Amino acid sequence: MVTSWLAELDGRRVAVEVPATTANLGAGYDCLGMALELTNRVGLEVRSWSRSGIELSVDGEGAGELPADRRNRFVEGVETAIREARGALPEGASWRIEMINRIPLARGLGSSAAATVGGLLAANALLGNVLAPAELLRLATAIEGHPDNAAAALLGGFVVSAAIGEGVEGIRFDVPRGIRAVIFVPDLRLATNEMRRVLPVRVPRADAVANLGRVAIGVAGIATGRRDALRLLTEDRLHEPYRATVYPQLPRMVGDARAAGALGACLSGAGSAIIAFTDTVAGVARIEAAFRAAAADTDLPGRVEVVAPRNAGARVIAEP
Repeated sequence: MVTSWLAELDGRRVAVEVPATTANLGAGYDCLGMALELTNRVGLEVRSWSRSGIELSVDGEGAGELPADRRNRFVEGVETAIREARGALPEGASWRIEMINRIPLARGLGSSAAATVGGLLAANALLGNVLAPAELLRLATAIEGHPDNAAAALLGGFVVSAAIGEGVEGIRFDVPRGIRAVIFVPDLRLATNEMRRVLPVRVPRADAVANLGRVAIGVAGIATGRRDALRLLTEDRLHEPYRATVYPQLPRMVGDARAAGALGACLSGAGSAIIAFTDTVAGVARIEAAFRAAAADTDLPGRVEVVAPRNAGARVIAEP
């Protein structure tokens, strides 16, 4: 009977920790991502299979607004993993979910991908880790629509990823030690799908070539410890100029961070967060001051977060 193995899980719990991510890193549109030491922790309990329902509690980001139903990306991740591993999800499947969220919503810091990856990882742990990391990445990409944030959340570190054929390739390496990310998190929210609508169908060949060169140099540089490669990598010509038409503060914020000595600065994902990198304490202070001044001048209220890149990906922190 399809429900027999699920009945055995009734009352069992698992907890996962999933990092925020920054995608694109400027020129690497939809193919580069980096995990950050800003995490969500989620506990999942299997409830009685005799009744249908989802009980959700949220502490922190998203409290009072995340849906307590199957639109929730964490729930979608849980149930996708079960269907993939067991072939079906019985009617009446119920979950109790407790979230402690530090990743801001709709700011380009991978909150959706973190929820998706967290759900997949939690369900896989309950099922005895029957799905390999490559399968989890493929499922996460199918839910998210692109692999950049999902790959970085799952694998940690600096990740190059692409959907190829029926699968997804993701290659990671550690971010050089000592780098810090200074992130300006505006109060303004920007939906990813809306920010994609402003992008053109075709771009000039010169812009495509410029980005290809910056991605090649940037990835090779960071992989070999060249922190200065972030300067070239974060210079984009394929998406940021177009997104600036609906986010006019963007060029000023990025430009002032660079002028303050950042190793590189860019829009984080589709925004609205703006991220700059440095490797000194003095650099953190200069960039933070530049962000605050530019934000005040351009009427962009928000806050600054300073975090390290995270070389570890999502993990199970309480076994079922």
